[in-house]
Amino acid sequence: MDQTFMKEKPILPLIMSMALPMVISMLVNSLYNIVDSFFVAKISENAMTALSLVYPIQNLVNAAAIGFGVGINAIISFYNGAGNINMANKAATQGLILNALHGAVLTAVCIGVMPAFLKMYTSDTEIISLGIRYSNIVFGFSVIVALGLSFEKIFQSVGKMAVSMISMLCGCIANIILDPVFIFGFGFIPPMGIEGAAIATVIGQVLTLIIYIVIYVIKPINVKLGMKYIKPEGEIIKKLYVIGISSTLNLALPSLLISALNAILSMYSQIYVLVLGVYYKLQTFLYLPANGIVQGMRPIVGYNYGAGEHKRVRDIYITGLVMIAFIMALGMVLCLAVPGELMGFFTSNSETLKAGGMALSIISFGFIVSSVSVTSSGTLEGLGMGLPSLIISLLRYVIIIIPAAFILSRLMGAEGVWYAFVVAEWVTAVASVFIYQRVVEKN
Repeated sequence: MDQTFMKEKPILPLIMSMALPMVISMLVNSLYNIVDSFFVAKISENAMTALSLVYPIQNLVNAAAIGFGVGINAIISFYNGAGNINMANKAATQGLILNALHGAVLTAVCIGVMPAFLKMYTSDTEIISLGIRYSNIVFGFSVIVALGLSFEKIFQSVGKMAVSMISMLCGCIANIILDPVFIFGFGFIPPMGIEGAAIATVIGQVLTLIIYIVIYVIKPINVKLGMKYIKPEGEIIKKLYVIGISSTLNLALPSLLISALNAILSMYSQIYVLVLGVYYKLQTFLYLPANGIVQGMRPIVGYNYGAGEHKRVRDIYITGLVMIAFIMALGMVLCLAVPGELMGFFTSNSETLKAGGMALSIISFGFIVSSVSVTSSGTLEGLGMGLPSLIISLLRYVIIIIPAAFILSRLMGAEGVWYAFVVAEWVTAVASVFIYQRVVEKN
């Protein structure tokens, strides 16, 4: 497949063609997350709270698989741009195997630590039981998740965004259809409650992987997987882990943040823990489309960087930034206009609705400016510069927001945590501009 279009096609149409399938995929995935939470909330508020508490670890598993996949994507794109197809094949094959091994380790670790993890945040035995029952099923399929996300990044690295879109759409739609069937029962299928939500999730993940494999077999791409590429290549493995670990930490940091904020908020009321969980469900509907644009940009900047087209890389960055800022502006308008209605999808408790509406209204003031850090971090990953990307994420998810949340909550109560989001986004945006310009100019 001729990939020279990545350095020849006009930038805006190129980003649109690469990003639009991923934006659609991310929007559907966001819809699935919201629908999943909607049906779980119908079981009970305790079930929704259990899902909120499991979410950080579930996100950690996805972060590990996606983060390493970003490394696979970046290295394949770079070697393709440089014209070294053999090394691209080795990166794909060895990256896929290593990511599957990571999934196996995560299965054992996550299932093992979940009971103790849940007890850190609640003493309610029903919530703990619901969380364990859900997590045992979803974490049991971590290898499937890792393999599916590896294939996703391999296809994206060669510009096959439509394949990722189709595979992800099929998995998400299956989840949406099967959620009420397995949760509440239908025909000969008995109601399974929260276990039903977990079963629907893993069926969707298995379906996604099957579609990737079938498409790879019947319509091969220029990057090949094969036994002759399995022999470990030190240079490739080093690059995979340098980029992959940084990207994984970038994606895992929100889980650390949620856990830290849950600890702060639980001192005030369990309601605020639920509000935070609902916010992260809702914000995926906003940030995942932005991440879809970043995913579309990564192989383009990696290919052009490998081909020595540095001015084009800069133009891609600016174009992507404008596109992401537009999405964030829409999200801010929505959260300011109907915050209570958005929370109403997940709870009918008047106190929770009031607290959640206030949280969304405050946090939304950091949305637009966050486009700077999102674009900068994603572009740096595409360029294979994992460390500066990680620094941006550390500022955004740990160094600024957690101390700010602790201090502001002491001054303003639980409401101070929501203001900490805004403070972190503005400070990180300024730092992101400095970091990106300094790193890119040096290279």
